[in-house]
Amino acid sequence: MASVDKLTVEIVTGERIVFTEENVDMVVAPGIEGSLGILPHHAPLVTLLSEGELRITKAGHEESIVVFGGFMEVTGDRVIVLADTAERAEEIDLARAEAARQTAERSLRERGPGGVQDLAVAERAMARSAVRLRIGQRRAGRRVPTIGSGSDN
Repeated sequence: MASVDKLTVEIVTGERIVFTEENVDMVVAPGIEGSLGILPHHAPLVTLLSEGELRITKAGHEESIVVFGGFMEVTGDRVIVLADTAERAEEIDLARAEAARQTAERSLRERGPGGVQDLAVAERAMARSAVRLRIGQRRAGRRVPTIGSGSDN
């Protein structure tokens, strides 16, 4: 059971439960109008999410989740994220993200008669791969314990 001055966090997509944890200290999420910091007893809130990094802090450890769109609902002690797409930082395949970036870059360079629709698809793919690469590379470089991996749970 979650402590009174802590959060319970759930992050789900249409395919799976990506993350669920009790006794969380803070959540920082990529809202459509900027980053949102959520602490226990936050005012109720429902907001759209942008693409970016959602950070969860618990007992000095931080977990990074890459999210691409969706909604976040906050009640006094609960944060629920319904993401279009979400993956933990350790799930990011850097080689695949780099290949996607190169493909998107090539599509932008060699834009053909598909016009605006192809441009939007390529730009979205470029943005997604950039977020994955940034978060994945940072995680690969620091190798710190994540929530649930330490002995203090």
